[in-house]
Amino acid sequence: MAVVIDTTGKRPRHPEKQANPDTPILRKPEWLRVRAPGSPGYAATREIVKTHRLVTVCEEAACPNIGECWDKSHATFMILGEVCTRACAFCNVATGKPAPVDLDEPARVGDAVAKMGLKHVVITSVDRDDLADGGARQFVDVIRAIRAASPATTIEILTPDFARKPIAALESVIDARPDVFNHNLETVPRLYLGIRPGARYYHSLRLLERVKERDPTQFTKSGVMVGLGETKEEVMQVMDDMRSARVDFITIGQYLQPTRKHAPIDRFVHPDEFRALEEIARAKGFLMVASSPLTRSSHHAGDDFARLQAARIARESAA
Repeated sequence: MAVVIDTTGKRPRHPEKQANPDTPILRKPEWLRVRAPGSPGYAATREIVKTHRLVTVCEEAACPNIGECWDKSHATFMILGEVCTRACAFCNVATGKPAPVDLDEPARVGDAVAKMGLKHVVITSVDRDDLADGGARQFVDVIRAIRAASPATTIEILTPDFARKPIAALESVIDARPDVFNHNLETVPRLYLGIRPGARYYHSLRLLERVKERDPTQFTKSGVMVGLGETKEEVMQVMDDMRSARVDFITIGQYLQPTRKHAPIDRFVHPDEFRALEEIARAKGFLMVASSPLTRSSHHAGDDFARLQAARIARESAA
């Protein structure tokens, strides 16, 4: 994955990080090398995204899997603009004052999903602390627009934490009945102040628990990054916390540093360690586990959703 230049036009992409000291970019091991995107399938997906004036987290977060996913017409749409009100130390999405909510965006997302023929789509967003509902209404409208334009498409959402917003905001998104409700814990509690300063670990955990309380049939999903300085025991405790909140699906992936101004990589975790974490997570009772250096929340999301459904059926049949 190429390191993204830390500017957006003439304005710094991450103004809050400009005073940070430069940290070294570690050389990636072989298991993290990916081919540069450029296939015909990638170009076709890029054209649809551009034509519909849509934003993708694939681009904004500099995802290493963009070439593979876009070649297969898989894209994760990022609604509510491309500027975030938070300043997480790991994230490449631009920070600043967002533009007003685009009320035409839901229809364009729905149309793009239909044109791409997606069986499963992932919708995420920037944090919108400036909005009274944190952007909940836009999530609801996008879900409805996709259902109208492409009824057979299953919908996965990856939401912000809706911190300091009325509980009705979160409940409205739950009640829109996405097929998968994802909210990432991202890291272990000890590292939150430095890595995710605008969020609170137990608030995010409680959000996931509320989804199951309001709709027990809705799949829940959450993810963590490793390589930030956490211990194996801390990751195992996060797994236990997720299971206490009845989370169905956990993703575990390697943190990759977007620029020298972002949080440094503590270490590259070997694939064998990811396999060991997967075995532990399965033993703890998750229906679905994705654990590898290149695992990301939406990587192989469609195939994983099919496995998630099958795993639930198998568990219910065995009960």
